[in-house]
Amino acid sequence: MTRVAILAPMTGRVVPIEEVPDPVFSEKMIGDGLAIEPADGRAVAPVDGTLLVFHSSGHAFAVEAAGGLGVLVHVGLDTVGLKGKGFTRLSEVGREVRAGQEIVRFDIEAIRSAHLSPLSPIVLPQLDPGARLEKTSATEVRAGQDVLLTVDLPEVAQG
Repeated sequence: MTRVAILAPMTGRVVPIEEVPDPVFSEKMIGDGLAIEPADGRAVAPVDGTLLVFHSSGHAFAVEAAGGLGVLVHVGLDTVGLKGKGFTRLSEVGREVRAGQEIVRFDIEAIRSAHLSPLSPIVLPQLDPGARLEKTSATEVRAGQDVLLTVDLPEVAQG
């Protein structure tokens, strides 16, 4: 097994994914994970890897780590409707990023004033069925410092 530690991409309060008020996340349609109620307006890379996806509005990005593990960070709920207002992108698709590197800044008050939630799901889309996922038991995490999720990936057979 290969163990991958996924750091919290934001500082804030940890919320079980099942409690996210959006069925796409709470019913794990995209993947399993956790959510964070952010305390400040910055999101960092949760792992070393390649920035594979970065939505043009800046509200969502995905990093591919070792073993092909993808980590999706979705800043807020329904924030795509802001069309980038209040989001500042600090990297680009295809770039190598380091865990803890700032990827996007966002204005929490702009999100709230649009009557949207800043609650931010962090999910693992297309997680290998043989992988084992551990979630932190912490109620608060610090961006780029605390482990949010740990994944044990099965070894890939060489052929």
